[in-house]
Amino acid sequence: MAPRRTYWRGYLKLSLVTCPVAMSPATSESEKVRFHTLNKATGNRVVSQYVDSITGRPVTDENEAKGYERGDNDYVLLTDDELESVELETVRTIDIEKFVPRESIEWVYLDTPHYLMPNDKIGNEAFAVIREAMKAENVLGISRVVIGRRERAVVLEPRGEGIVVWTLRFGDEVRPEGEYFQGIEKKADPKTVAAIKKMIKPRLEKWSSSMVTDPIQESLLKLIASKKKALKPAKKAKSKKDASDQPSNVINIMDALKKSVEADLKGRKKTG
Repeated sequence: MAPRRTYWRGYLKLSLVTCPVAMSPATSESEKVRFHTLNKATGNRVVSQYVDSITGRPVTDENEAKGYERGDNDYVLLTDDELESVELETVRTIDIEKFVPRESIEWVYLDTPHYLMPNDKIGNEAFAVIREAMKAENVLGISRVVIGRRERAVVLEPRGEGIVVWTLRFGDEVRPEGEYFQGIEKKADPKTVAAIKKMIKPRLEKWSSSMVTDPIQESLLKLIASKKKALKPAKKAKSKKDASDQPSNVINIMDALKKSVEADLKGRKKTG
């Protein structure tokens, strides 16, 4: 079954073979340190809102609408219902149109990866058949799907028990590498190459995700942890409904996170 963080549900289709599927982003930036913009004078958060460009007054959610500009401050308004009426079939169906050899797509066209998995036990068998057939033929599937109201070309790559769906960059978004690599030496001195090869061998390791850690992220966590130590504990405001002093799970979790971050940083120092 699909994980709870699924953000797209629809159908995977190959000719008459169809199965319900779900798709989730294969990458995440939620673990990154993020900052809020504050009013330095008060310490309160600064919030953004839509305002009318002429009157300067805030616009409520119910008065927001999509508009296509046809002239100076002249727009054609479109409602959500009208936008949904022109949605393509690819909004809910990934129909595999053709296949290409696995190694034929250049890496520069691959944009964003997503995990595709069956969304119903009934569709497991159909999903597995499509996946295993692509593996056996060593091919990738080409299709299209609407993500965020925009139709994107995608490539389907069987991986393990699932399928990875890569959105593809459009042709006019990719710059030819030949324009940038002109004038570079095509050949190198064999003796120098041999010397460099000797330098490569002792540095050769098996790939690990630990090779792509973010040193700035680690430094930020260390800075935040040190500032937390220096700050006095924040006073908890008592609610009107319940003024009793009850333990806060949020504070307990933050303490645990702080200890985890500090222990992790100390461990890295020892191993560094």
